[in-house]
Amino acid sequence: MRFLFLGDVVGRPGRVAVQERLPRLRQQWKLDCVVINGENAAGGFGITEAICDELLAAGADAVTLGNHSWDQREALVFIERQDRLVRPANYPKGTPGRGAAVIEARNGARVLVVNVMGRIYMDALDDPFQALERELSACPLGEVADAVIVDFHAEATSEKQAAGHFLDGRASLVVGTHTHVPTADMRILPGGTAYQSDAGMCGDYDSILGMQKEEPIRRFLQKTPGARLEAASGEGSLSGLAVEIDDGTGLARGVWPVRLGPHLAPAAPPWDEA
Repeated sequence: MRFLFLGDVVGRPGRVAVQERLPRLRQQWKLDCVVINGENAAGGFGITEAICDELLAAGADAVTLGNHSWDQREALVFIERQDRLVRPANYPKGTPGRGAAVIEARNGARVLVVNVMGRIYMDALDDPFQALERELSACPLGEVADAVIVDFHAEATSEKQAAGHFLDGRASLVVGTHTHVPTADMRILPGGTAYQSDAGMCGDYDSILGMQKEEPIRRFLQKTPGARLEAASGEGSLSGLAVEIDDGTGLARGVWPVRLGPHLAPAAPPWDEA
């Protein structure tokens, strides 16, 4: 089973990169399942129903969120009817939407997608580790789910690494999102779980985390209130990771970085078909 995860889509450059590149990649790489983090897709702040539909139409099988889940208020409503949009599972009970979803991959496999948000330097939500235990116990790998994908949306790499080892052998992939910078620690953990601390972003890398550079720089220099952050407008890149998952065990057999577009060294899995 071939799986692609793409990091946080930031603004129009990220959306355009997904729309222009993903349909071809699904065919070229014979992808069975694609998950995209879309929490910054609407100008860098949240997601709208129209944008969610665009990402799904481009080839995503599920879209995950994070701390900007509700920046676009309409998400509180449409998330209830969009069963492939997954917000962090450790939001308090009664929060609209769902923190996990079982989707059907192109090859017929049942894929559990779980989204949680860290608590270090983030909003104080419920315990993400208890949320992960709850969701994976209800839909265990190899019994109910053929693959398990976890998007751990967090600041601290220590918290993300702890989640990777906590779920090693019980998830196909644990990948971090939120910091918008791809890390170099991609690997398969001893128990067979693919892991990366942050998948990076889909957006304009000639920026500061996908935002136009001038205002963030001014804030660091002056430490005074200023203009609203605006998404950068240059050409976007795709950033994420590709995983080959064993059909029998649901664990990872290979993992490769994906970086397609300007400003970053290109990287791709060895899946190009003749």
